[in-house]
Amino acid sequence: MAIAISRRSLLALGLAPVALTKRRIAVIAHRGEHLKNPENSLAGIQAAINLGVDYVELDVRTAKSGRLILSHDADFDETKPMVAFDDALKLLRGKCGLYLDWKAASPEALIDALHKHKMIEKTVVYGSFEKLESLAKLDPRLKVMPESVSVPNLSRCLSVLKPKVIAFNHRDFTDEIIAVARQAKVEIYVDRLGPNDNKASWIDAVKRGATGIQTDHPEALITVLSSVHA
Repeated sequence: MAIAISRRSLLALGLAPVALTKRRIAVIAHRGEHLKNPENSLAGIQAAINLGVDYVELDVRTAKSGRLILSHDADFDETKPMVAFDDALKLLRGKCGLYLDWKAASPEALIDALHKHKMIEKTVVYGSFEKLESLAKLDPRLKVMPESVSVPNLSRCLSVLKPKVIAFNHRDFTDEIIAVARQAKVEIYVDRLGPNDNKASWIDAVKRGATGIQTDHPEALITVLSSVHA
């Protein structure tokens, strides 16, 4: 449920003229709602869904058994219960989009899992240029999401991958690189994690062209965006 922000609301916030168009802002819950639940957990996913976020960001890796599991860290303990990617997709299907941080898995395994749960068109995948290129060849409908990094890198990604969405972080969310993305008319999803995860930074991101914000505080972000929705 992306939140629409109107021209009047943006003017009330004192935002620059470049932002004065009706825009829908996607709310992305980093590793689910993990303030009250474990990160990358089914409980955290469900809590994020209940809040009404647009995407849940999850980290996917391959266990020694070959099955796909959720884990941010590479040195996960397989003797402990692990959340299966299949179970996460089953929970998300028909309720919420998936912002997939592709840590370690074969492109074929990812595509098979997304097809199985009919999540191809509800998923954006973050990864390296080379990995995303291999994934796009398997199913062009999947939204690959490269990191912008720099103007030359973004130009290359736009030319070869032809993405519909670009990822930004605190290092590359610069006006120069943003301008290239805006000119290409792609979605701009920026993470506002760490010290940037606050109201002022969220509003600044909207002002500068973000169409999606990744946060550790999805409930607070929804409240802020809703408060400026006329």
